[in-house]
Order: sequence, then C-alpha cells, then structure tokens
Amino acid sequence: MTSSQNDSADDQVPAWARRTAGESRWLATAAMVGFLVLQAVMPDWLRLGQWWTVPGIGFALLLILFAASPFRIDREEVWLRRVGLVLMGLLAFAMIWAVVNLVRGLIDGQVSNNAAGLLGSGVAVWLSNFLVFALWYWELDRGGPAARAHARKPYPDFLFVQMQNPDLADPEWEPQFLDYLYLSFTNATAFSPTDVMPMSRWAKLTMMVQSGISLITVSLVIARAVNVLK
Repeated sequence: MTSSQNDSADDQVPAWARRTAGESRWLATAAMVGFLVLQAVMPDWLRLGQWWTVPGIGFALLLILFAASPFRIDREEVWLRRVGLVLMGLLAFAMIWAVVNLVRGLIDGQVSNNAAGLLGSGVAVWLSNFLVFALWYWELDRGGPAARAHARKPYPDFLFVQMQNPDLADPEWEPQFLDYLYLSFTNATAFSPTDVMPMSRWAKLTMMVQSGISLITVSLVIARAVNVLK
C-alpha cells in the first residue's frame, strides 16, 4: 500500500481510534490544581493531615508530570504512568477522607449548627468528588491519555455520543478532559449515566461509587442544613 493510500485510510478512521498528537495537559492540570486548592482551604476536620500535606505532595508530583510532558501527553514511560496513578490515588484518598469525616460529623451531631458553614463544607466535598472522578475517568479510559494518543486499546471504557454517531461528529474529535469533566458532573448530579455509557465493568463500578458518594453527601448535608434553619 502506498503512502497516499495509507493517508486516505487514516482519514477514514476517527481520531479517537487512531494515533494522534496527544491531548493538551492544561485542563487536567487546572482541575488538579483546583482540587489541591480546595484541600488547602477546607476546614481542619475535613482535611487529611495539615493544610499543606496533600497540596504539598500533590504539587510535587504534578511538577514531575508537568516537567516530563509540559504541553501534550504522549509519553508512555512506565515511571510516568506510576507517578500519575500515585497522584490520582492521593487525590482520591483525600476526597474519601473528607467524605467520611463529613458523614461522621453529620451522624454524630458534631458538625457546627452554622447552616452557611455546613453548606460550604458540603459544597467543598461535592466539588472534590466531582473533580476527582473526572480525573479518574480521564486517567483510566483506554489506558490513560498517553495510551489513547497511541491508540493502544481499540475498545473504549466509555462510549461517547461521537463514537456512536461518527457521521455527525468531526473526524478529528477524540475525548479530552472536558468530556470526562462533563461525564463526572452529570453522574454526580443525575446519579446515573446520561449520554455517556460505561462499557467496562470498572467504569460501571466507578460511576456507581461516585453516584453513591454524591447522593449521600447531598442528601445528608441538605437534611442537616434544613434542620438547622428550622
């Protein structure tokens, strides 16, 4: 097959299913920074360690990832993948810590009777949940952003509308962080899939966990706040 024939065949394959230049790092980095800032400003009883513990470790790991791939994520070194997963694990553990402490405080009645403060803490925990799961979806779908750039895995973990209807989408479309952010937001608010379907078992389980955390957080915080206001 000639070079022109190869180029023609590649043009007929949607971008998400073929090798591309790699996704820009900026939006995902902004979400990580946003989460770390939330950790720094959360009330002491919701934080994991001191105010600087999670942000300090998180920014150090983020700096390593940024130095290795400052613009586009297309490097597949094992050590980079491990650093990324360690960072995601840290963010997830900090989020779960905050959720557990929020629920414990609400059940034990130890949370302040200040409705505004309670709602503020609830919003911070909900935003943490929203950002962490968006990052996990982005980090794990088809092996992560670098693996997606090299089209390592043909079968998606999340089926986006553009994949189901390629004739209605730009051939250059491929899922990027904003798409996973939207997926996380709708799952955290509707407590179920909307237009993005989980295909693999881990994707279904992860979405189920996120919906459960969001439902418990919202219902308990609202119930307590209404009780305080009465």
